[in-house]
Amino acid sequence: MTTITAQGQDFVSPPAATPANPAVARTRLLAIDALRGLVMLFMLVDHVRETFFLHLQVSDPVDANTTDPGLFFTRLLSTFCAPTFVALTGLSAWLYGQSHTKKEVSEFLLKRGLFLIFLELTVICLAWPTQTFEFPPARFWLQVIWAIGISMVALSALIHLPRKAQFALGLAIVCLHNLLDGIVLTPQDSGYAIWAVLHQRTVIDLGLGLTAKTTYPVLPWIGVILLGYAAGPWFGKGSDPALRLKRLVTLGIGMIVAFFVIRYANVYGDKPWFVAESQLRTVMSFLALTKYPPSLLFLLPTVGTGVLLLALFEKHQDSPALPHLAYLGGAPMFFYILHLYTLKAIYHVALAIYGPVKGTVFGVDNLSTVWIWVFLLIVPLYLPTRWFAGFKQRRKDIWWLKYL
Repeated sequence: MTTITAQGQDFVSPPAATPANPAVARTRLLAIDALRGLVMLFMLVDHVRETFFLHLQVSDPVDANTTDPGLFFTRLLSTFCAPTFVALTGLSAWLYGQSHTKKEVSEFLLKRGLFLIFLELTVICLAWPTQTFEFPPARFWLQVIWAIGISMVALSALIHLPRKAQFALGLAIVCLHNLLDGIVLTPQDSGYAIWAVLHQRTVIDLGLGLTAKTTYPVLPWIGVILLGYAAGPWFGKGSDPALRLKRLVTLGIGMIVAFFVIRYANVYGDKPWFVAESQLRTVMSFLALTKYPPSLLFLLPTVGTGVLLLALFEKHQDSPALPHLAYLGGAPMFFYILHLYTLKAIYHVALAIYGPVKGTVFGVDNLSTVWIWVFLLIVPLYLPTRWFAGFKQRRKDIWWLKYL
């Protein structure tokens, strides 16, 4: 969703992937943008679900006893989005630094992060189906773009640390932040608002009848973006592709194995799993993890799977699907805003035609309808995103395009 792309220079993979330029197509950069594009499609699935299933919201973590299995696993697919994207944002920031000074990278991250925060509080907060176009809205939802923006602002300072310190701090945040779960502040407590932004999903009273919901507490995401940045040298110019693939596979498998070991022990990292009335619901309980803020056990399998997919995409760069995915990954903010307002328009058209058939909202009865809409929307969203990605690549003289 952020707009730093693989090369850090508004890189768009598909134009480079044409037969006229096959050498560039076979680089680590195509794989990065393609993975970003894939998780954008996962995100589309989740947001279509939220649009048409407003009447059937899921808890965090999803209740394995009561949630329909189809809804559970549809929701599970989206859990790969934010962790993969935030890690790739850190990695892309490091790649941007290969052709810029550290001071330039720091300034870029600071400005881009502040711009994303601005977008979240204006353009994006009005895009959700039930939000009116009245500004300011009664409630600001501080969601993923907000979290990425705050993380980029933090990274703008943290890149000045030695690389070992970056790894150590990133690991400490990701692995140990669950020790802070017991700290729950109330609005009367000193530091409540800051703690809500960092680690407690709650509501902040802004005064004048306005509130903000810290849907995405940012502390763990700062750890993820920092680790993505610290891993950047694996992808540097002149790096050994075979060694990089070996490292990625080892890291990805190691993270997933660590997840199963820690999760089975049931002693740390998330709410305990349980044996349910059926094997399927026991598995659902095992996989029901906390996203807000993301627990250690949420991040291990999601980032680990993203790492393995990155290795897979780099190994199979000749796949005809990768350039198309990379178009989406080359203009992620454009796709993000476009799909949100497209879904908002569809929702309100349906609401005008059929009325609030699910209580106070419009909704559908079957999950299959959600998936049908996902497949119907892929091409209409892909084509303008592809155009914009190419336009942004051609018109680097238009400075503000890099912010979209």
